[in-house]
Amino acid sequence: MNEMAGWVAPVATMIAAMMTAANLGARVTGWGFIIFTIGSVAWSIVAISSGQQNLLWTNALLTLVNAVGIWRWLGRQARYEDGGQAATVRSATAPVPTLYAVSALVGGKLMGRDNEPIGTVIEGMMRCGDAGLAYIVVSEGGIAGVGERLHALHPDELKISEEGISSRLSLEELQRRDVLEPDHWPASFAQPLLVRGAAL
Repeated sequence: MNEMAGWVAPVATMIAAMMTAANLGARVTGWGFIIFTIGSVAWSIVAISSGQQNLLWTNALLTLVNAVGIWRWLGRQARYEDGGQAATVRSATAPVPTLYAVSALVGGKLMGRDNEPIGTVIEGMMRCGDAGLAYIVVSEGGIAGVGERLHALHPDELKISEEGISSRLSLEELQRRDVLEPDHWPASFAQPLLVRGAAL
């Protein structure tokens, strides 16, 4: 059992770290904390068998931290996401404007003209005066954020529905847009002339 725990502990810890770092939603993150818990329990077994009190106390505390993570992401946050999704589904079939959860905007895929993903929404900027959407920032290119290019899109270039967010732009057209500096985004953003007046 000690030998098995010695293998389970590092493997579970590495898998859980990747799951939580990927930020793929509340449930994936929550399951990441469950696997973290398996890892911390395995590390505790290793600590007991080898007499390492510091390792034992460290992982006892980490087990408590992981329990909080499970509650937060598989309990509270998952319920919030379910509530937003339920409102989106109900509004789509009701005689009211269709709703879209703001939390689902960031991290969502932007679908292009051919219904293929052309980028990832990394942020949405709201106007304080009327609570309207000023623009979104979309990333494309690069690997894991390295070499990515950021572009601003006006709300009139977007279609937001219960299925997600899309645009009439192609990937090539998005790539031709001005590139934003990562730490210097515009205070306002006007719809580009070449798409002004186009209906989605």
